[in-house]
Amino acid sequence: MWEQLTGKFESLFRKIKGYGHLDENNIQEALREIRIALLEADVNFKVVKNFVEEVKSEAIGEKVMQSLSPGQQVVKIVYEKLTTLLGGTRSTIKYGERIPSPILLVGLQGSGKTTTAVKLARLLMKEGKRVALVSSDVYRPAAAKQLEILGKKIGAYVVAQGNYQNPVDICKNAWQEARREGYEVLIIDTAGRLHIDEAMMEELRKIKDALLPSEILLIADAMTGQDAVLAAAKFHELLGIDGVILTKLDGDARGGAALSIKATIGKPIKFVGIGEKLEDIEVFYPERMASRILGMGDVLSLVEKVQATINEQERTDWEKKLKKAEFTLDDFKEHIEKIRKMGNIKDIIGMIPGLNKMKLPTNLMPDDKELIKITAIINSMTKKERMNYKLIDGRRRLRIARGSGTSVQDVNRVLKNYEELRKLMKKVSTKEGKKALKKGNFFI
Repeated sequence: MWEQLTGKFESLFRKIKGYGHLDENNIQEALREIRIALLEADVNFKVVKNFVEEVKSEAIGEKVMQSLSPGQQVVKIVYEKLTTLLGGTRSTIKYGERIPSPILLVGLQGSGKTTTAVKLARLLMKEGKRVALVSSDVYRPAAAKQLEILGKKIGAYVVAQGNYQNPVDICKNAWQEARREGYEVLIIDTAGRLHIDEAMMEELRKIKDALLPSEILLIADAMTGQDAVLAAAKFHELLGIDGVILTKLDGDARGGAALSIKATIGKPIKFVGIGEKLEDIEVFYPERMASRILGMGDVLSLVEKVQATINEQERTDWEKKLKKAEFTLDDFKEHIEKIRKMGNIKDIIGMIPGLNKMKLPTNLMPDDKELIKITAIINSMTKKERMNYKLIDGRRRLRIARGSGTSVQDVNRVLKNYEELRKLMKKVSTKEGKKALKKGNFFI
């Protein structure tokens, strides 16, 4: 989502750091470019105006202009103000004293409420919470069935609507059942509309009064830009919300919603949806997002993704294999599967400081379909071939291509990438490579 905005900030920062001395004219020019970049990213114009004024008030002063590294000082100010704009610090879920704690998800139709309800349930279950789900949507055909199917995929308890027709009765019954069954959290997926109307809000107010939710979270579609901000403002005015879950952050939107919501309604973004899979939801960390937007990477989020995908024993085993030059094509296939679990490749690239600035070949940034193709090619090899790739001559490559439904060129590319990865991982496993990686400059 942030490619265009990140590119503009990186270009601007290179220019600022290139000045040996900064004067008021330099800073005014930089602020003008920041203003244009944010407006082009669809950030609310009032938010942009305030942001630029705040940066200006700190950037134009003796502390910055007489600093030994004035360019770095300006970058630091922009980072700090952007972090504040995004919310400052992580905002956690409030559970309250009622058990189970009702969490009410609200939003317009098409924002992704049902999928997000299940994603959130999965995330809270990973944190050790016992979570139940219920759909109070009696209008959209098969809404409750969709929640039931998705809930089963993550092993969550989904309370049926039963014979109840009234959304309030459905929610009250679900809370009682979840309480009897010993659940700690009840996530309520409510009905959406194409637009905000009084009937919708009245229904939500009745559910709110009946359940006294510990959290009311708005599900907002990042792809709708400033419409998402306007919807958030209206929901907060008429219902009162505690935070926002921004969905489809992996899409092609310019990012204005994420940068405008907190400043516009005073409520934080708590989670973000980053893909279609049920694991594609992340806690929203303003400081990490600011770092990624400014092209500085997000090493902490990357480390968390790696730790969630690769355990300590697997990492140790891989290091041993690399030292003994035993990294086989089976290991390569396992490596590919781990990458697929980590999420969007472009997202991962953006988390690595310096790597996002490099012009990487397309074949080193494969999409999900390409990763599936690689797996099919390796699966078409014999056990001996996977153990020793040097056995794979021209005749064998043709057989593998036919067996995997690909071309010989595809097979050649997989083998070449495998060889390159072996070299790279060997380099990383050395003392020098580890030192470089710790300093964050291995890829620069």
